[in-house]
Amino acid sequence: MKKTWVLITDAERARCFERDATDHSLTELTDFLHPHASLQGKADGGDLTGEAGKGHGRTGHAGTQFEPRTEAHTKERANFAHELAKYINKGVLEQRCHELVLIATSPMLGEIKPHLSRESEKMLHTAVSSDLTHYKGRELEKRVNDALFPG
Repeated sequence: MKKTWVLITDAERARCFERDATDHSLTELTDFLHPHASLQGKADGGDLTGEAGKGHGRTGHAGTQFEPRTEAHTKERANFAHELAKYINKGVLEQRCHELVLIATSPMLGEIKPHLSRESEKMLHTAVSSDLTHYKGRELEKRVNDALFPG
């Protein structure tokens, strides 16, 4: 039987479900929580100070080269997206997933898709920009169906 995985995510939480082909029910496979790391004391307004703030670019010379400034929450979101893509890629590689649906907030959708393997990209049936992370049960199933089949 063809197994469809539905990944529902925002920047802090993701839930992966297997969608039943006959009744469209969702069975939760895993739940990811990615609370933002506390950067208090390490950063103030995004600028690092002291040793942590010195550039450690390709040259390896502290203080001589600075990396482009990236907000901490942007890095955290990118790391979380990479973690989710690895999970999906592994599931596809192990043939536990035959079709993929991504329902994610717009920033997360843009972060996850580039990390999908070629095989996972082939399995991607639908990608929808929406935040369904706070819904459960029948309401979640209804909203997933509405996202997949609008109108």
